[in-house]
Amino acid sequence: MHASSMTLDAEALRLMHAGRLGEALRLAQRAVATQKSCAPAHGLLAAILIRLGRPAEADAVVESAARYAAGTADAYDALARASVALGRHDRANALYRRAVECSPNVSRHWYNLAASERGFGRIERAEAACDRAIALNARDYRGYLLRSELRVQTAAANHLEQLRRELSRPDLDDNARVLLGYALGKELDDLHQYDDAFKSFALAAGTRRRQLAYDVRVDEHKLRRIIEVFARAPDRAGSSRIDSGRFVFIFGLPRSGTTLLERILTGLPAVRSNGETDHFARALLTIPPAHQPDAARGAMDVFARAAAADWDAIAAEYARLATAGGTPEVVIEKQPMNYLYVGAIRRALPQARLVLVSRSPLDICFAMYRTLFGEAYQFSYDFHDLARYYAAYARLIDHWRNAFGASIHEVHYDDLVRDPIGVGAAAAAACGLQWRDAAVEVEHNAAVCLTQSAAQVRRPIYGSSTGRWRHYRAHLEPVIQALRGQGVRLPELD
Repeated sequence: MHASSMTLDAEALRLMHAGRLGEALRLAQRAVATQKSCAPAHGLLAAILIRLGRPAEADAVVESAARYAAGTADAYDALARASVALGRHDRANALYRRAVECSPNVSRHWYNLAASERGFGRIERAEAACDRAIALNARDYRGYLLRSELRVQTAAANHLEQLRRELSRPDLDDNARVLLGYALGKELDDLHQYDDAFKSFALAAGTRRRQLAYDVRVDEHKLRRIIEVFARAPDRAGSSRIDSGRFVFIFGLPRSGTTLLERILTGLPAVRSNGETDHFARALLTIPPAHQPDAARGAMDVFARAAAADWDAIAAEYARLATAGGTPEVVIEKQPMNYLYVGAIRRALPQARLVLVSRSPLDICFAMYRTLFGEAYQFSYDFHDLARYYAAYARLIDHWRNAFGASIHEVHYDDLVRDPIGVGAAAAAACGLQWRDAAVEVEHNAAVCLTQSAAQVRRPIYGSSTGRWRHYRAHLEPVIQALRGQGVRLPELD
C-alpha cells in the first residue's frame, strides 16, 4: 500500500472509532480506489458500511476484494471479520484460512481460524489450530482458554501441567492471568477437582474485576428507569406495514440456556437465527423520538427518549436490519440482553414472539461467575455485584411478566434439558412454528454458533449443568448471603 493510502486508511479508522462514519467512509473509499490487490482498507471500508447499516454494499466490497489474485494476511483477516458481521460464515472461514496460508507463522491468524472452526463444530480442527497458535506464540493466552473450552478434558488428555506452568511465570500480566485462570478452572472442573477449580475461577474473576471501572449502582439505576418509563402495557395496535409476528426474541441472562433453545428452534422448517445481534437496540437508539420539540428532547434522558420513540420508524428500521437479504423465514434474535428492551419491542413489534429463558439463581450466578465474557456483563466477576445485578434483573423481569402476562413464553432451563421434546414443542407452538421431534438433536444442527456455548451445543442435550453450583457449595456462601440480602428467593435451598 502506498504511503498516502496508509494515511487515508489510518485516518478513516480513527474517524470510524470517533463515530464520524460519513467522513470515515469517504476516506476509506479513497484508500481502496487505486488498490490492485486485497488490502486491509477493504475490510475497513466494509466495516464502516456495516456500521452505517448498508450490509449489501459491505458484502459487495468483501466479494470484490476477495477476488484479487494477491493479498496480505491482514487483509484477508479484516475481510473475514466483516464476513462474520454479515453472517457469511463460510466465506469468513475460507478467508481466515487464506490468512494462515499467507502468514503461517503468525499466531493470531491461527487463533482466529480456530475460533471459526469451533463455530462450525469442527472441534478437532479447532484444537489443532489452537495448538499451532500456542506453538508459535506461547504468550498469546487466548488460545489456551479457547482450547480448554473446546471439549470435556479427561485424566488422560488435558493441559493442567502446561496451564499451571504458565500461571507460575513471575512476569505474568493480569490479562494473561485472567485467561489462564479461567482455562485452568474449566479443566479442573471437567476433572471434578472442584476446590482447586474454584480457586482458579476466583483468581481469574478477581483479577478481571480489578481491571474494570464498574459500579453496579449505574446498572441498578438503568434497570429501575426502564421500569419507570415502561410502566404499563402499550396502548398501540402497531403498524400493519411490518409483519412483526415473524420475529422471535429469545432473551434472559447469559448462560441461562438461550443458545440451547435457539439451536432447537432453528432445527425447525423455515426458521433462521440472526444470532446475538444488536439490531433492535440500534434501531431504538438511532431513531429520534416522535413529535418531540428539540428543547423537550434535550431535557430527556436516554430512557425517556426511548419511551417516546417513533415506533413505526423503529419497526421499519429493525425489520431492515433483521431481514437483510429478503429471506421469508421466521427470524430469531437470540440476544440475551434484549431483556432490557422488552417494553420497547412490544410497542414497536406488537406481534413479535417473546421467549424468556430462566434458570435457578445459584446455577445462573455461578455459571456467569465462571465465564469470561470479554467486555460484556461486567457485573459477573464479583459475588456482591452479581447479587445486586441479579436482584435488579429479577425485578425487571417481574415487571415484564406483570405488564405482558402470557404474551411472554417462559422456558425454564432445567425443564428444557429434562424434557426437551415437550418443552421445545411448547416453545415452538408459542412462536407459531411447526414442531418436529428431531429438532432436539442439536448435535446435528449444522448452523454456525459463535456464543460461549459453541462447543457444548455440538453434543447431545445433557443435564449435568443443572445443580452444578452444589459442587461449589462450600465456596458460595458470600453470594448466597448477598442474594438473600437483596430479597432474592433461593428455591434451591428451600
